[in-house]
This record gives sequence, structure tokens and C-alpha cells, in this order.
Amino acid sequence: MSTTQCGTDLDLLHERRKPAGFVAGIMVRTTSVWRALRNRMAANSLYDLDDYQLNDIGITRRDVIAALEHSSVLDDPTRLLAGAARQHSRTRFARTPGR
Repeated sequence: MSTTQCGTDLDLLHERRKPAGFVAGIMVRTTSVWRALRNRMAANSLYDLDDYQLNDIGITRRDVIAALEHSSVLDDPTRLLAGAARQHSRTRFARTPGR
């Protein structure tokens, strides 16, 4: 088998795999959009909780509103909420000097 024949065979194999990669890319994008929409619906349901329940989670109503306003429709607002909860936990449970 010559080098030219081997190269041609590889090109044909590569061409056959292209549509599968395209479909996989569409599936990944569809999955990420679905996850973002699902998380947005979950973040919207957090707005229905009262302030004590939100405090138990570690966020405030202001955090929920900010996360929903600062993320677009296809963005995941739960990342912003998780960051806010982490920030609150650092300040809330920080030891004071002398204790």
C-alpha cells in the first residue's frame, strides 16, 4: 500500500465521522441550554420562599433577584447564587478575633 492510498483511506474515515461529531456538538449544546433553563426555573422558585428559608440556604432575597437580573435567559443563575452563598458563609461564620 502506498502513502497516497493510506492518506486517502484516512480522509474517507475522517469524513464519515464528521456528522457524528456534529450531532454530538448539537446534543451538548441542547443539554447545556436545557440545564440552564431548568436551573432558571429552580431559581425562580426560590423567590417564593420566605426570608427565613432563604437564610437557611445561605442566601438573601436580594441575591435571588440579582442572580435572575444579571444572567440572561440562557445563562445559569445558580452559579451566581452559589457564589453569593459562599461569600455569605465566609462572613457569617468567620471567627471574630479574641474568641
